[in-house]
Amino acid sequence: MPAAPLAPLPPLAAIRAFEAAARHRSFTRAAEELGMTQAAVSYQVKVLEDRVGVPLFRRRARGVSPTPEGARLAARAGEALEILRDAYAEARQDSDQTLVISVVATFATHVLAPRLGRFQIAHPEITTRVDVDQRLADLAAGEATVAIRTGKGVWPGLHADRLMRAGFTPMVSRGFLDRHGPLTDPAQLLQLPLVDPADPDWARWFAAAGVERPAAAAGQRSSFGTQVLQAQAVLADQGAGLLSPPFFGEALRRGDLVRPFGIEIDNDVDIWLVYPERRRNAPAVRAFRAWILEEMAQIGAA
Repeated sequence: MPAAPLAPLPPLAAIRAFEAAARHRSFTRAAEELGMTQAAVSYQVKVLEDRVGVPLFRRRARGVSPTPEGARLAARAGEALEILRDAYAEARQDSDQTLVISVVATFATHVLAPRLGRFQIAHPEITTRVDVDQRLADLAAGEATVAIRTGKGVWPGLHADRLMRAGFTPMVSRGFLDRHGPLTDPAQLLQLPLVDPADPDWARWFAAAGVERPAAAAGQRSSFGTQVLQAQAVLADQGAGLLSPPFFGEALRRGDLVRPFGIEIDNDVDIWLVYPERRRNAPAVRAFRAWILEEMAQIGAA
């Protein structure tokens, strides 16, 4: 029995316009990315809808949103275009790749920066760029290749690999201990300066330590907003700070930071490596994923 004929493929131009429009949820932004007019993008999408036989978008006053059929097709089309890009680069023997890593400041400063050189030595064909930003980069729109995020590991359209726990415990500097003496009882912290004393995690930590914290202490106000700044305040002998041990392993080993108590509270979020599902087989993504998971295993972050 002869094999059934393959279904004809739609024009590549229509696929590219549709995938960009679905990713941006906008014909206008898709047109800007592809160097086309909005009318041309709309025409190419209509060509594809005629071929498929069902609407692929819901047209709204402000942009568009894929229909269920459109969302399924967009996911597969995006993956197929990534495969084509990789195959084209290999055919041209173009080994240069760029990996843009979106990352929060604390992870970038204390975990990524001291180690990234090893990745670059192992993969000289990959150019890396680190974007430090508290804002979530739009990976679907190509603002970054991968991101390191804090959360529960669920972001629509993104694959997430858990890198480390985000627990907290008090840390102090060596100079702080020299001034205030050894810390042997968690209750001693109630009489000492705290970095970000209004942080609600202090109340959780004291509760875990079995210490009742007076309301007056909880009412103090100061905020650094990020662990990288809190750690700098702690290192400057300004007080005890709640910090995540995996971020500060080197400082703890050197003795610059001291962890006086073994009590650690868990956060309800962890640190994740995330990237678009459709890019999971891109060589740069695969290489970085394998490298950073190995690095995290070596420092015992999980």
